[in-house]
Amino acid sequence: MIKAVIFDFDGTLANTLPLCFHSFQRVFKQFDNKDFSSEEIKAMFGPSETEILKENLSHEDSGQAIELYYQTYTENHSEFVDYNKEMDALLRYLKNKGIKLGIVTGKAKRSLAISLAELQMDNFFQVTITADDVGKPKPDPEGLLKALSALGVECNEAVFIGDSDADIQAGLQAEVYTIGAHWLPDYQTMEFADNPDATFDSVTDFMESIKEGNLYES
Repeated sequence: MIKAVIFDFDGTLANTLPLCFHSFQRVFKQFDNKDFSSEEIKAMFGPSETEILKENLSHEDSGQAIELYYQTYTENHSEFVDYNKEMDALLRYLKNKGIKLGIVTGKAKRSLAISLAELQMDNFFQVTITADDVGKPKPDPEGLLKALSALGVECNEAVFIGDSDADIQAGLQAEVYTIGAHWLPDYQTMEFADNPDATFDSVTDFMESIKEGNLYES
């Protein structure tokens, strides 16, 4: 029986990847005069945005660069990230069914809080585990195990949904039912290196699978 659904954020709960790419590109251009493609930025993903900048920026003032990232992320959020009525319907359905909801993301707390507020998602989740809450980022299962503990559910009672290889590997290692999400316009991994238990191309199809009680057979 499903008692909890845990989501990755960027590329899974919200189509924020274009905003992330834009924010990083502005910072690297302004501080290092470097032009990075979206694919080059994606290759840096794993640690939080603050750690990405600290590790990859040549300019000595990483603190000011980080502030520019968050300024850009905040000011351009509504331009880059649209409200998703299907995702809103899914979250409302799960919450009304009494299913516990969580987030395990590589984002820092600060950017996650910005996006949750902008998208009016901040009242859905009982637990949010960010890069600031773990010692080891995904694919390590640490964040997922923390979320399971906080939600008070066993691994066989939870579903984890993500769009990257790191998400799938973390979910499989945590021994939760792991779903690959290809349902937003932009996501990280086209072909997963490790097969998830299921893959969904539509938020609505996922919700119908839960309604019909056949998720574990999908």
